[in-house]
Order: sequence, then C-alpha cells, then structure tokens
Amino acid sequence: MIVEIAGLQKVYAGKQRVVAVDGIDLCVRPGEIYGLLGPNGAGKTTTISICTTRALPTVGKVHIAGVDVVANPSLARIHIGVVPQYNTLDRGCTIFENIYFHCIYFGSSRGDAKARTEQLLAQFKLSERAGAYPSQLSGGLAQRVQIARAIAHRPKVLFLDEPSAGLDPQSRIAMWDAVRGLREEGITVVLTTHYMEEADELCDRVAIIDHGKILVEDTPAALKASIGAQKIYALDLKSLENLPVLVKALEGLQGVTRVEAKETGAHVYAHGADGLLAEIVLATGPYGLRDLTISETSLETVFIRLTGRDLRE
Repeated sequence: MIVEIAGLQKVYAGKQRVVAVDGIDLCVRPGEIYGLLGPNGAGKTTTISICTTRALPTVGKVHIAGVDVVANPSLARIHIGVVPQYNTLDRGCTIFENIYFHCIYFGSSRGDAKARTEQLLAQFKLSERAGAYPSQLSGGLAQRVQIARAIAHRPKVLFLDEPSAGLDPQSRIAMWDAVRGLREEGITVVLTTHYMEEADELCDRVAIIDHGKILVEDTPAALKASIGAQKIYALDLKSLENLPVLVKALEGLQGVTRVEAKETGAHVYAHGADGLLAEIVLATGPYGLRDLTISETSLETVFIRLTGRDLRE
C-alpha cells in the first residue's frame, strides 16, 4: 500500500475538547484515486494535514510509501505533493517561476527545473500564461497551476484538499481531466470533497467520513448499489393521517424495494418498472399529493441513509 493510516486520532484540547479525527484506519493502493467524502467539519482536512506532515496526530500512525510521516517528515515530503483548499501560489512570481522554484527547492538542477517546468506548462495547457502572475488567473487556471507545481518534483502521492471548491462547472470538469491524467505518471491521488458528483466521477474508492469516523468504504458503484434501488420518489403529502397504511400499500407495488415514512410524507425506493410513477400517484390520491420529486440514487443518498443529514451541510 502506498498510503497506510492506522488508528489515527486527533484531539484538540482546550476549554472545549474537540475530537477532529476519531480512530481512522484506511489503506490506498498505488495508482488509485481515493476520495474522502463528507460534510464540512467531518475530519477530512485534518486527516490530510496529518498525512502531509502539517499536523501531528494525537494517536496513530501514517505511512506514505513506507515512510512514517511523524518519525521522518522530511523524507516523507519527498514522496508527497499537496494542493490545499486555498490558493498558495507565490503572488510575486510568474506562473513559470512558481513551478521552476519548486523544482529547485526539491534539488533539481537549473536545466532540469526549466525542462520540467516547460513540460508541465504544456501538459496542463498553461504555456501561453507562463509569464502571467497568479492574480491574473481565473480560479480554474490557478488550480491547474497548483496541481502542476505540486507534482513538479514527481511525488508518489498527491493530496488534494477540496480541489474544486469555488470553481465554476467548466473549470471543475477541466480540473477533473487533469487529475485523471495523473494516472499516466503513476501518481496516486487522495482527495477530500463534499461534492458527491466529484467523488463519483473521479474516485476508484471512496470512504464516507463524518464526525471523524469512516462510516463506510467501497467503490462508488458498490456504495450506490447498497441502497438497493435505482430511483427515489420523494412524496410531499397534505395529509399524514393513516400514513402507515399508505406505506404498506406502496411497499406492495412492483419494483418498490423500500418505503420510509417522513415528516412531510414518504420516500419510495424502487428499481425501474413500467407504470410505477402512475401507480404511486394513484396510491397517494387520498392523502393529497402536494409535490413529488424523483432522483437517482447517489453517494449523497448513501450518506443520508447513514447519518440522516444532508451531505452538503
């Protein structure tokens, strides 16, 4: 395993004791794109901070490419690339210089640093902006520069903390393409996100994390399949009188796998079936159907099933 985390815990002491990470165990295989998915404050960034030597664990071990990040932080950093949540490009340097000086810092000769910088600028479609300054770039371009800089010293693992935060949809898609391209360089990627579609699009495996604990870990496809349904029909009803009777009636419809009573009505989980929507509407007639929404099962569905709250909180 390229990333190994065992019994990781981070506690912030003070007037109010905060357990940010509460006993995380996980392993990432070489070449994987691995995602930590969860709401803000779940412990994702703290986990990444410990993995990248920016924070010390209270308890537990982290090994990157076999190196203990606490015992040998300098050696571990050689194998690590980091793109934090916020823009950390040097505003006084051009885009070329941001990448070039990073190479020099990690021991490259001037000639090798120049060649590597030019190669990365071309790879990330930034050559025309080489002489620009960070303040002159859009959020999407700046993020691509940060990724290029982070892998300039050819690390084995790249950590991305909320990589698409604040990006417009077009920039987000471009960033996803850039991350996928890192596979060709043999770089393992560990990313944190609270965007379900980002984890679904990019990740080979996902760990859903909340309150510092991993709730479940698997491929996005397997996690969505665990719901046991392809669609969710959310029913908003005017009357909730005799709701258990409606739940039982809905459970008897062909294609329905589960029905859950809610404060405003019911959620019907179902596989695709001809005429099911019409049957649901007909069954809810006596209860006054105020609204009905249909959604596909997603990683957010999995999260809500596990925690009972919205992933985007």
